[in-house]
Amino acid sequence: MKKLFTFLFLSAVFLATAQNNTSYWQQHVNYTMDVDMNVENYQYTGTQKLVYTNNSPNELHQVFYHLFYNAFQPGSEMDIRLQNIADPDPRMVTNVGTKENPKYESRIAKLKPSEIGYLKVITLKQNGKPVKFKTVGTVLQVVLNEPIKPGEKTTFDMTFKGQVPVHIRRAGRNNNDGVALSMGQWYPKLAEYDYQGWHADPYIAREFFGVWGNYDVTLHIDKKYTIGGTGNLQNPQEVGHGYQDENLKLKVPKGKKLAWHFKAINVHDYTWAADPNYQHDVVKTNTGTTLHFLYKNDKKFAKAWKEIQPYTVKALNYYNKNIGKYPYKQYSVIQGGDGGMEYPMCTLITGGETLNSILGTMFHEFGHEWFQFMLATNESEHSWMDEGFTTYISTLASNEITKGIKDEFSPKNYRGYFYVVKNGLDEPLTTHADRFNTNVMFSVGSYTKGSMLLAQLNYIIGKENLKNTIKKYFADFHLKHPTPNDFIRTAEKVSGLQLGWYLNEWIETTHTIDYAITNVENKTITLSRIGKMPMPVDVTVTYTDGSSENFTIPLRMMYGHKPTNNTILKDWAWAIPTYTFEVSKNIKSVVIDKSQIMADVNRNNNVFPNE
Repeated sequence: MKKLFTFLFLSAVFLATAQNNTSYWQQHVNYTMDVDMNVENYQYTGTQKLVYTNNSPNELHQVFYHLFYNAFQPGSEMDIRLQNIADPDPRMVTNVGTKENPKYESRIAKLKPSEIGYLKVITLKQNGKPVKFKTVGTVLQVVLNEPIKPGEKTTFDMTFKGQVPVHIRRAGRNNNDGVALSMGQWYPKLAEYDYQGWHADPYIAREFFGVWGNYDVTLHIDKKYTIGGTGNLQNPQEVGHGYQDENLKLKVPKGKKLAWHFKAINVHDYTWAADPNYQHDVVKTNTGTTLHFLYKNDKKFAKAWKEIQPYTVKALNYYNKNIGKYPYKQYSVIQGGDGGMEYPMCTLITGGETLNSILGTMFHEFGHEWFQFMLATNESEHSWMDEGFTTYISTLASNEITKGIKDEFSPKNYRGYFYVVKNGLDEPLTTHADRFNTNVMFSVGSYTKGSMLLAQLNYIIGKENLKNTIKKYFADFHLKHPTPNDFIRTAEKVSGLQLGWYLNEWIETTHTIDYAITNVENKTITLSRIGKMPMPVDVTVTYTDGSSENFTIPLRMMYGHKPTNNTILKDWAWAIPTYTFEVSKNIKSVVIDKSQIMADVNRNNNVFPNE
């Protein structure tokens, strides 16, 4: 394992040909944190040593940190956004009106001083000398005493304090299941700097983008509390709580608190959760990865949280086989948060009174370990890449493992997309995740349209090519920050087809697909492209003698077609609105895209005769 991590680290950091055909580089961090938590008032203090390596070709004169918990204060950008968006997240607001005429109040706006969240940097030094800094909402701006030159390292030493907010979104204290501490986004976190510059986004609602590196974290907390989260526990015999080797003697120190020491290598965030009433189950797998399950020791949760464990093993095996090998020693499924939220080596999931209430969430959040925590896309700018790709692969995994249905992503999953198109709500997927006009469109865009980008590639380049694309994408870009172009270029390399048009149309426009059968006369068929988005077209013709024939009309700018047994016709250029071809027998019926994998917004004109 040590050799594997060394290889992965070197492959991620050293120069390689990657994004946009330039020399690829990424920054690197080494965090050492020591934190003391007061479980009575939910306040904590900490020290942080951060060694930052500038692998960029640029000299850096400032850096930025995220202070996420500052969002949970009245008057914050998150609070004001809640008060102005048309469809606020129901977890974050209170409806003081009726179901028919809702009137929403931001929960953040009502927080008392003892209930808010905050992160306050007390002192900060660069290479031993104090630096100037200022807090701007959820971001800390730091002016450096000395620039960080390309290839150089610098060390930041910080003291900070925080308060865990009442649980409103993702992280906080005393969630609806009664979990004491769900500690996501809890520490001053250095912002990412890449070929686009600094990503010092304020925390409004959406997800994250972090710097690859290593974490050495010691957490001091009341000894009744059990912790689960990112990393590998370094002192299990001094802690116990289900982590210990039963063959060795426990050496738990005296006192009211325990010091939990974790290390995590090659990750881009650090998360933990703690509760005095966690049940901790451990499942060892034949992959070398140990699974931890931490959930409330309550009989209403016990059955489902036991039942989910073998499914998690099967999910690990599925993702290892169909994407790539999970490289870490552990993964923890933890009751916490407010739904499901992915983090490195762990997830926080709420509920569990029934298996079905948490099973789908587990499949999805575990899938994020590949599509976000190993393939670390920018969730703020390309939320469709991690959410959509995870939705696609977790749906396949769930279908195969729970239903025995292999390699099926049903077009029924397109319904949200058709809804936003019909109601004029669609927006380009290039929209920043925080700046979609509605939460509905963020959700449909990120989860549904993102998953459809993969689903339709089955239709465009073929199933086997898509499977191989996913595997090669992982092999080439895990432990890096891949971009949309990296993915589509991978698909091009695997399939041998030109696909830039598809990426452009699907994520940068709101063009829709609408092909129609406009005329059938004798043995001649005429099709029309009504929607603005072009596609290759599959056509099934049934003849009057009862036989049928499948045809594929290639899209000219692909310069080829998917592997298929269909009869290949002359290609169709996107600029030409109609296409006519002849068949060999008298025609009974014609269907465009019998599979319905192509997201045609009007299927009524895809059939002849139109009944």
